Amino acid sequence: MAVVDLFCGVGGLTHGLALEGFSVTAGVDIDETCRFAYEHNNAGATFVSKSVADLSGCDLLSYYPQGSTKIMVGCAPCRPYSSMPTKIADGKREWELLDHFASLVEEVDPEVVSMENVVQLRSFDTGRVFQNFVERLEAAGYTTSHYSVFGPDYGLPQTRRRLVFFASKRGRVELVPPTHSPDAYLTVEDVIKKLPRVDSGGVSPNDPLHRARRLGPLNLKRIRASKPGGTWHDWPEDLRADCHKKESGASYKSVYGRMQWSEPSPTITTLFHGFGNGRFGHPEQDRALTLREGAMLQTFPETYAFAEHGAPISFDAIGRHIGNAVPVDLGRVIGRSIARHLASTSNPHV
Repeated sequence: MAVVDLFCGVGGLTHGLALEGFSVTAGVDIDETCRFAYEHNNAGATFVSKSVADLSGCDLLSYYPQGSTKIMVGCAPCRPYSSMPTKIADGKREWELLDHFASLVEEVDPEVVSMENVVQLRSFDTGRVFQNFVERLEAAGYTTSHYSVFGPDYGLPQTRRRLVFFASKRGRVELVPPTHSPDAYLTVEDVIKKLPRVDSGGVSPNDPLHRARRLGPLNLKRIRASKPGGTWHDWPEDLRADCHKKESGASYKSVYGRMQWSEPSPTITTLFHGFGNGRFGHPEQDRALTLREGAMLQTFPETYAFAEHGAPISFDAIGRHIGNAVPVDLGRVIGRSIARHLASTSNPHV
């Protein structure tokens, strides 16, 4: 089996598949800044710095060894489909990448295809974008299936719900059963409490990624007034932002919050390192998440390197890499589902 990963980023999906025994030969992404993390942590996989829109099937076929079972996976950029406000016109070029994905499937003719994305993709633009994608693959001879996956059910320590899509020439791919019941969900405490303390603006001497953004005096007062699982409604009136005092902002409670040790984290976004960007306050330390904590909640191994040794650490760049990634353990779930499917079906091309 050989896998090519489209929209690979820093390799969350690739790494999960590799841990399940798949040979990922290449990852494609337009963002050259992902190259180091992708290749350094995923031995044998080549980073191809190119837009999927500029790829041909011939380009990709060169990464599949002769006689291999071809598998194509990917996560098209989700910004146009997410619940965050965005205009369809602004995202048009990005959602058209899903059409390019379908074209590459038609040209390469892999045995199995998988895509991870936000669940809102199914209803974006009244579902037309996703339905067109499904219909093209079914017309090419694939049986398709898709699932809404709640991360904690599969051991992911964040309340992230994602769309997982499969297409196969061998029939329907079934998602492996959940592994965790609600009373056994992994929590923030399970994942990051072991890490050494870091103050606002500080960095661990043993891990340059375990660093926190510095909070200004006002936000330090705010986080000290914040309760785990609470909201800015817990603050004294003089600490509240002007926009929250307006009627239009009174119900917007998903910012300036502390996480709880005893619960999974909220969805890790590209801005998880900012206290005001969501419920990203540390449960007890007066700061937002460090870059390492965000990566671990995305189930990257603690040793996953995102920058070369001694290179400057950018919160914005690495935060974007981590937040945009497919969680490694979700990649493993996808890999187990594909492996079980291939093991239980015959190759129609033989």
